Amino acid sequence: MKESGNPGVDRIELMQTFVRIVDTGSLSAAAEQLKTSQPTVSRRLQTLERSLGLRLLQRSTHVMKLTEDGERCYAHAKDLLDSWKSMEADLRGTQDEPEGTLRVLVPHAFGQDQLLLPLADYLTRYPRVAVEWLLHDRRPDFIAEGIDCAIQVGEVDNLSLVAIRLFEVPRIVVAAPSLVAGQSIVSAEDLQRLPWLAFRTYYREQVSLTRQTDGVEHRFTIAPRMSTDSLYALRNAATAGLGAAIVSSWLVAEDLQQGRLLQLAPEWCAPPLPVYLVYPHARFYPARLRLFIETIRKMPLTEENAFRANSHAELRS
Repeated sequence: MKESGNPGVDRIELMQTFVRIVDTGSLSAAAEQLKTSQPTVSRRLQTLERSLGLRLLQRSTHVMKLTEDGERCYAHAKDLLDSWKSMEADLRGTQDEPEGTLRVLVPHAFGQDQLLLPLADYLTRYPRVAVEWLLHDRRPDFIAEGIDCAIQVGEVDNLSLVAIRLFEVPRIVVAAPSLVAGQSIVSAEDLQRLPWLAFRTYYREQVSLTRQTDGVEHRFTIAPRMSTDSLYALRNAATAGLGAAIVSSWLVAEDLQQGRLLQLAPEWCAPPLPVYLVYPHARFYPARLRLFIETIRKMPLTEENAFRANSHAELRS
């Protein structure tokens, strides 16, 4: 390798070696991972330090630690290498099949049900891609957790993200027949008198409903007999007759057909929830992510899904 100041020096390789030294904690471990010799790793480090005119590591017999300049260099080098990898993946993806691992964060209920068909279609189309399908009802730290993209229910307020609106989820009021036996439940006031279950993610102590015919809103407080952050637990508790609940209509379609649940006061519904595909802004996106985005955006929406399709408007900061 040519020395500092010569335009022939491979600065990407120098940065890769430096990052590997820091990540492994020693020159010998870095050399082993890079399939080269320790003297070569040491020479690359020295070349990088001379090129920058900075001391990056303080080394003694038993201790190696980053200098202040080394810490800044490490952070910049990580960003540079991530961008380089994304660019390579993006350019390769225009010619070759996408490959590698895609990490996707999805809500528990959607991830176990509605999104499995498009996921299966994606994996069938691109057999060299593996997917880590992570079920969590929370907002991810994309960089720290290494998440490529996420499905998010609810509005997106983080302007650092690209947000593609996919569809809306209608929400209705349901209860078991045993809970309302002999009662006529047609108005919001009728609903107010019932025992309630709460879905903590979106309502805890207050219910907000809108009459579909004229847009009139009605709100009332509840003292939930049970509250949960699981849609499936909410559905099962409602089926057991523990109380009325607001649920996503797709989740209870079969229960309604089989008579295990009844839709109460059908004119009154909770505000629908928007669903977004979100991911961080970047100059380059690997082919596996771009093609996953295309697959999800083409996700078929049917009456059985009980989704309201929306235009795929892309929101950018």
